[in-house]
Amino acid sequence: MGERGDWAREHVLDPVMLGRVGKGRFERALDVGCGEGRFCRMLKAAGVNATGIDPTLQLLETAKRRDPSGDYRPGRAEQLEFDAASFDLVVSYLTLVDIADFRTAVGEMSRVLKPGGTLLIANLSGFTSAGAEQGWVTDDEGRRLHYPVDRYLDEFPFWFEWADIRIENWHRPLTAYMAAFLANGLNLTFFAEPGPVSGEPSRQANFRRAPWFVVMEWQRPANA
Repeated sequence: MGERGDWAREHVLDPVMLGRVGKGRFERALDVGCGEGRFCRMLKAAGVNATGIDPTLQLLETAKRRDPSGDYRPGRAEQLEFDAASFDLVVSYLTLVDIADFRTAVGEMSRVLKPGGTLLIANLSGFTSAGAEQGWVTDDEGRRLHYPVDRYLDEFPFWFEWADIRIENWHRPLTAYMAAFLANGLNLTFFAEPGPVSGEPSRQANFRRAPWFVVMEWQRPANA
């Protein structure tokens, strides 16, 4: 990842995610699935004390090497080793698609939120994940014609190749995620299907052909 991240993070998601962080007055954040710590470092630069967890030790080692003073710990979203109401901000930045038991993970992320706290989510759209294995259908000249979406209402794993990495992700319809957040008593306060705001025009055009991502902000009620 480095500091800039991949193209989509840098030009599509980071502006929205950092913009939402800037609108809150957060003191302590948990980054669930922090990887090599890139967004934790961005949170720190924004004045937020961040803790990152990830199940992959090699990524945590990289995070600690790049940020020796940072707080990076091994952990899984499905069983967070923190007390209830420990954080006023919990972040899941493109990690829900990696988690098989995402409903338990959402429950855990909700549990560690303080009353009035915010759960900030960036996720692949169901449109993207429903057709990810086949990808774009192109003509003989490589022009993109359409993106086949199939089995949208099902939940299923698929293998996705990205940045020379082959990884298992999960497709779920948007309703599955929405139901999980609502079941934990959270209130939706922000929703966006962001497009690129910078970068090469040709790549911007590709990312405007379909809603690749969703960004959501859910709040735990102050009296919960």
